[in-house]
Amino acid sequence: MAPALPASRSDPDFLVPDPASQSRIHPTGPMPTVLVIDDNPAVATALETLFSLHDIDTRAATTPEQGLALLEREAVDLVVQDMNFRADTTSGAEGEALFQAIRARHPDLPVILLTAWTHLESAVELVKAGAADYLAKPWDDRKLMATVNNLLELAQTRAQLARHRAGQARRRRALDGFDLRDLVYADPGTEAALTLACQVARSDLPVLITGPNGVGKEKFAEVIHANSQVRQGPFVAVNCGALPGELIEAELFGAEAGAYTGATRAREGKFEAADGGTLFLDEIGTLPLAGQIKLLRVLETGRFQRLGSNRERTVKVRVLSATNADLRAMIAQGQFREDLFYRLNAVEVHVPPLAQRPDDILPLARRFLPPGRSFGDDAERALLAHAWPGNVRELRNTVQRAALLAREETIRAGDLGLPAARAAAPHGAPEHEPDRATIEAALARSGGVLAQAASELGMSRQALYRRLDRLGIRRD
Repeated sequence: MAPALPASRSDPDFLVPDPASQSRIHPTGPMPTVLVIDDNPAVATALETLFSLHDIDTRAATTPEQGLALLEREAVDLVVQDMNFRADTTSGAEGEALFQAIRARHPDLPVILLTAWTHLESAVELVKAGAADYLAKPWDDRKLMATVNNLLELAQTRAQLARHRAGQARRRRALDGFDLRDLVYADPGTEAALTLACQVARSDLPVLITGPNGVGKEKFAEVIHANSQVRQGPFVAVNCGALPGELIEAELFGAEAGAYTGATRAREGKFEAADGGTLFLDEIGTLPLAGQIKLLRVLETGRFQRLGSNRERTVKVRVLSATNADLRAMIAQGQFREDLFYRLNAVEVHVPPLAQRPDDILPLARRFLPPGRSFGDDAERALLAHAWPGNVRELRNTVQRAALLAREETIRAGDLGLPAARAAAPHGAPEHEPDRATIEAALARSGGVLAQAASELGMSRQALYRRLDRLGIRRD
């Protein structure tokens, strides 16, 4: 073995690999690729054998020129390079020049330096200049793999973030010029639904907005109206589920005096109020069959009669509807008319539950905070860990209650009143032990990136590794 080097970022005091640090990096996707640039072919052969045991592909070059040329032709995730390439040279100058050339052409590509004792000072300077790490020849396999796996995981995380940001920027450009009614969002799932809503807004087609209670379906209806051809007209919303069954027809179509008990004078219905604009029918699945028949006729002809009247009235209304019910199942059970369903559902905009759009949680929570208030790190972790069965409505109520009851300007996890098992441990307390469901949800939200999941759960990455092992959860 070569003389011991001073502690580097790959030494045990800096990286504490557990057995999983040598597990597969990309178990379901393309294998990561490492380029070895060394004038000794035996080095490339030895590294290729080692890397193949960990599902890492290897490319080899024996000169700096070959290595740089290969980098221009192929995608590489990591470079392992020697410091000298000619038998009569021991200064490390060739290695320095190669590193600088790689850095200039591929500034984000991690590079590990293979050094001899005589090159230590040069290697340290190159690490300060941006090299990922340095290791002595002959290397320690365990230490080398710990370094390689950590760098590949970091590179994978950065690539995922870059793709996410690029996609987010692309989607936001697609929404430029639309009136979004101050809708707060950051998640790709919300952006996709919002993009579809804006695309169909300028047509006359009826739109059915689906999603569970509390996700903000009325806000999407407002966005559609704000970007429609009738945006200068009224926007009238009616919650069909909040009306007694015997009053729904009168509410929608109006009623003449004496049409029902208590109707002392004629009243205008929602269709008349929305004439020239948009009528939003929330919880459309609660509309009784008699009301469904009349609604279908209005959608087909634009004509209707007030309750207790034989006079036909004509309106021009853009109809939007929303439901949290499975209308297809209701059709099968005879509770909803199939012809009305297809009339309402020319285009469906589905708003996912909040648990499926986690990037929206913190931006929405901050919007609900009064001015001058903020969340502590533990509160943010608790917000991200909660399942939010009540969706945005539950989030708003939780934040507003916490802002009212918290004694300090900074809201802590305990102020939120969320299940204690999902909240982060207080500062200085032992790390909490999240259950399987909480961990699996965090892994799903992070796309399997362990560092990101650990941060969300308020744990160190090593603690998460240990917890995964105890629960028998695959790290991929």
